[in-house]
Amino acid sequence: MSDKNKIGQSTKSIWGGEQEHELYERSTQVPVVHSVSFGYKDIDTWHQAALGMVDGHIYSRNSNPTVRAFEDKCKELENAEAATSFSSGMAAISNSLLTFLKSGDRIVSIKDSYGGTNIIFNEFLPPLNIDVSLCETHDDEQIKNEIAKGCQILYLETPTNPTVKITDIKKLSAEAKKVGALVIVDNTFATPINQHPLTLGADIVLHSASKYLGGHADALGGVICGNKDLIKKVNHYREINGATLSPMDAYSLLRGMKTLKLRIEKQNESAMIIAKHLQKHPMVEQVNYPGLETHPGHEIAKEQMPGGYGGMLSFAVKGDLDAIKIFLPKLKYAHMAANLGCVETVVGPPSTTSHVECSANERAAAGIPEGLVRYSCGIEDVEDLINDLDQALSYLK
Repeated sequence: MSDKNKIGQSTKSIWGGEQEHELYERSTQVPVVHSVSFGYKDIDTWHQAALGMVDGHIYSRNSNPTVRAFEDKCKELENAEAATSFSSGMAAISNSLLTFLKSGDRIVSIKDSYGGTNIIFNEFLPPLNIDVSLCETHDDEQIKNEIAKGCQILYLETPTNPTVKITDIKKLSAEAKKVGALVIVDNTFATPINQHPLTLGADIVLHSASKYLGGHADALGGVICGNKDLIKKVNHYREINGATLSPMDAYSLLRGMKTLKLRIEKQNESAMIIAKHLQKHPMVEQVNYPGLETHPGHEIAKEQMPGGYGGMLSFAVKGDLDAIKIFLPKLKYAHMAANLGCVETVVGPPSTTSHVECSANERAAAGIPEGLVRYSCGIEDVEDLINDLDQALSYLK
């Protein structure tokens, strides 16, 4: 273990990726470098930088000082060798998959992954002659059997969006290694504060940085972390594909990440209190939260999420979508919006958020009822959030 890996996550959130870079005019904050290109005084140095023989930036579609600092911070938080960033979380997912998959290949994943990811699996990969096997998330035996048939990628998302189901990363990664498959894990919901997929056997961990990493709903971005060779391959695809993170968004993400551990600890705590409260509410039929002992994946989550169970939960109210249309607008301390992981509480049904691209039948096939509410805990006082939920639920009869 390197000395950096011994440093606490809060310290990494603040200092990670910033000490390695010479900051402008002794500034204490990473500056926003808006320059599209970077000039050199001699051809030889320019050429060496362009070939990667010496460190340096050439063109911001390829690399940028502000963006590099963000990547390095993520790399340290995930205890990885390298990282590369993207213009969004979906860009991180699509670029990673298309870097390693070709015609005739096979990928194994789960049915109730994020809706956008599901669209890639069901609509975009099959026309490329890439076989996709989607398994029941809780059925480890089915996943193991599909892996054993051979595949190039095992793609996991845990906890899942929006059903917060848990998949055993360590066990399934070991199965994937038996057939030489690459393991990619979407760690957006858990964050590197709560879970480290790379230490559990994953090869690449990815995030929609727009969510918890940034934490303020003011910047779009994505990032992947892993070993240098794998990240170099994806970075090459990304820089030609052009899904580049902007310097301004990188700066906003860097700023937000300095409070990452503080925010996540508060959101972990609030989500647990709210989940337990909703379990007792007469208008709530089901509560999904991996911190609850009644959750089917609780024991696995307890093992692989040592930092906490996350700030996301979902619950089903009596009356399905009609009840949601009454209940959600009555909330005073929650945005009804297609986002999550920020300092404000955010709510919405999957039909307008995580799975808006999917039909009602596709949502049902993924085990997502129309009456489900995705609830992203903010950092408000939890007592106020509970009172707000109670008053809004009181409108349901």
